[in-house]
Amino acid sequence: MAKDWDRQGWAVKALGALAHDSRLQVHRLLVRAGEDGLSAGAIASELGLPASSLSFHLMHLQAADMVQQRREGRSLIYSVNFDCMNQLMEYLRENCCQGVQCRPAALRQSKPRQKIRA
Repeated sequence: MAKDWDRQGWAVKALGALAHDSRLQVHRLLVRAGEDGLSAGAIASELGLPASSLSFHLMHLQAADMVQQRREGRSLIYSVNFDCMNQLMEYLRENCCQGVQCRPAALRQSKPRQKIRA
């Protein structure tokens, strides 16, 4: 994780790593897999990505600390770095709503929304 003085730079790097359709799919799949993670082959099979493309996307996610890699026997296992994911979420919420409990705009409306008929 980045130093406090460079949190914004780290957040930009992390968000940039997630700002691609395939990388976001990989990250979401690994979140569902939990701490056990998945092998590169299982990720590629599940998402239908060629091995070379997956390797490229995993490299970007690792460079941003959003994904970790470990070796189990002959397999490389990838898992989400939940600490970094949680710190990114906290960074994004830090200045949200100026300290007031956040809630979706739909809940702040006083009038019920009218249904649109097709």
